[in-house]
Formats: sequence, C-alpha cells, structure tokens
Amino acid sequence: MKKLNVDQTKCIGCGACVAIDPEHFEFNDDGKSSVISSENVENENALNAVESCPTGAISLEEASEEACECEDCEDSDDACECSNCCHECEHDAE
Repeated sequence: MKKLNVDQTKCIGCGACVAIDPEHFEFNDDGKSSVISSENVENENALNAVESCPTGAISLEEASEEACECEDCEDSDDACECSNCCHECEHDAE
C-alpha cells in the first residue's frame, strides 16, 4: 500500500496540490500542505499533485508496516488515519 507524504521543510505553501487534489491535501495551521486522506492515493489527481509540486515536497511512497504509536490510533478499532503515520502524526500535535 502506498501513502502520500509532504516534507514540511520543503513545502512553500504554494497551494498547487490543494487546488489539484482537495481530496488528499489541505493547508495546515502553518499555511503549508498536509495530507488529509490515505485512500485512493494512486488516482490521477494525486499523481498530478505530486508531479506539480514546485519544490518536490510531496512524495508517494510505500507505507510503513509499523503500527501507529499515537494514543488516538491505539484506542481505535479502525485503521490509522494519520496522514503521515507516524512520521508527523497529526494526533501527536494536539
């Protein structure tokens, strides 16, 4: 299974990915892109968003087999919905 990842150190917040694929990307509180969905990441819009990033901050990579370690995900019976499980887990920021 693949997942989308946004390198926050490379993202400049241009918004190309959000405009191209709002199903998978939105702006975070810092005005940078963040992944909001791990579903259907190999569709045309997601691939176009990856290719359109002017800084190469977005990647589509194999998902880690490691389980998410954040408490919100551990307490859930559902699959982890962290956008970057757990590299930059959104639950840990709360």
